[in-house]
Amino acid sequence: MSQTQPGAEATERTPEQQEALHAIERLVEFALQKKLIEEADYDYSRNLLMEQFGFSEPYAGELHATVPDSPQTMLDTLIDYGYTIGLIPENSDTFRDLLDAKIMGHLMARPSEVVRAFRDKEKTEGIEAATSQFYDLSINSNYIRMDRVSKNVYWTQDTAYGEMEITINLSKPEKSPKEIAMAKLLPPPVYPKCQLCRENVGYAGRVNHPARQNLRVIPLQLNNEPWLFQYSPYVYYNEHCIIFHHDHVPMKLTKDTLRRLLAFVQEYPHYFIGSNADLPIVGGSILTHDHFQGGRHTFAIQNAQPEAFFRHADAPGLTLSLVKWPMSVMRLHSHDPAELLEAGNAVYEAWKVYSDSAVEIEAFSELDGEKVPHNTVTPIVRRSADGGFEMDLVLRNNRTNDEHPEGIFHPHREMHHLKKENIGLIEVMGLAILPGRLKQELDGIADILAGNTQLAEAAQAADHELNKHLPWTKELKQGHGSSLTKEEAVTLVQQQVGLKFSEILEHAGVYKHDEAGRQAFRRFVSSMGYTE
Repeated sequence: MSQTQPGAEATERTPEQQEALHAIERLVEFALQKKLIEEADYDYSRNLLMEQFGFSEPYAGELHATVPDSPQTMLDTLIDYGYTIGLIPENSDTFRDLLDAKIMGHLMARPSEVVRAFRDKEKTEGIEAATSQFYDLSINSNYIRMDRVSKNVYWTQDTAYGEMEITINLSKPEKSPKEIAMAKLLPPPVYPKCQLCRENVGYAGRVNHPARQNLRVIPLQLNNEPWLFQYSPYVYYNEHCIIFHHDHVPMKLTKDTLRRLLAFVQEYPHYFIGSNADLPIVGGSILTHDHFQGGRHTFAIQNAQPEAFFRHADAPGLTLSLVKWPMSVMRLHSHDPAELLEAGNAVYEAWKVYSDSAVEIEAFSELDGEKVPHNTVTPIVRRSADGGFEMDLVLRNNRTNDEHPEGIFHPHREMHHLKKENIGLIEVMGLAILPGRLKQELDGIADILAGNTQLAEAAQAADHELNKHLPWTKELKQGHGSSLTKEEAVTLVQQQVGLKFSEILEHAGVYKHDEAGRQAFRRFVSSMGYTE
């Protein structure tokens, strides 16, 4: 683009101002190259950014010949400058993110234009091309923070159930104590009601709610109801998307839930879709807004092999298989989605009221004279390689007892040094999402295994971050010694974490992988009229 000749203002600019203006030019050029804006939007977008940063004339010097593939360097320059002129009160991740989204919001089409472009691409090139275009938009607009996602630690581990995926999540920025204190002083959120509500599109955010000026969503119909489609800003896997109800309604697993999942994979056959369970302990982190997660990724559960096949007289085109997986999985397959829906719902309804005290499965308990339900499922739906439909129903139970107050079918306490949070949909499928604290802690354990006696001694203190890992560290030292190289120690620790994750999923499985568990699982299948 041609540059405006410098006026009197330009001669008085500081180096920081020049850098900020240069960043504006390069950011607008980036937006044009990545098709966030069109040629007709160029001057308009530049003017919006200049106004935001207090400039009345643009940069007039020479521009670099190439534009980075990511907007982050330009954004960092502008946010640094924005802090110096008081656009944000504190130079922390929380406030930087609020300004980041505001900047990128100036460089995006209106929501209706994004929807129109999605529909046009879908009509001319198909749904895969449409989702690819929309995914690229979500990355290039910096809604998906690939700079942070790339910092996540990732590895795979062979287990008795196949190759598990392990991640240490570093993509969600941590809030400072000051920000946490500020957030506590704010009133409960009224608008948007939660981070999944449609009203987030274009929202400026606040200290306890992320900015979403660069968020765009695509409407879709599931079960003749209005739903919306977007990508997750934290992409735990390829094209990690969220499908959420148009209205702020609570999660509830019903036959309609399964019908919606099947409807989605008919419209988006290249994606899987799944739902968290709808009960505490075994459910997801957001139970207040009905939503699903999907994407374009092959999880370990999909590759898990069937161990036994069953048929039902009322569903001649359907097969039910028990899958070799640490959790208790029933896999239904049919080329007829209506047949699959009826069979899947029948399994779900049967499981909700099924008890087997021999293996500690109780469907209900009583509290203040009322029955409290404990059985539910984590459903996952995908298209199968033969063009049919596949539904995995992972059986869940959220009972607690004195020995396991956090949950009988939940990570047990000896695992809490690694993972004590709920086992949700993504982890059910074989992708561990471990807390960010583990990056440093696992590295410390590796140092001890590599002979760091000073750190080993310091870890004995009750307030040391490695203290909670002492029993496990002792076990590793007994089995492998403490004179490994650092590289060997890191590899060993990662391997053992992967195996521990497999055990954690076994804890969450309602039917254990022993003879009693296998027989009990078959008892449930037989109770519904299936024969092997």
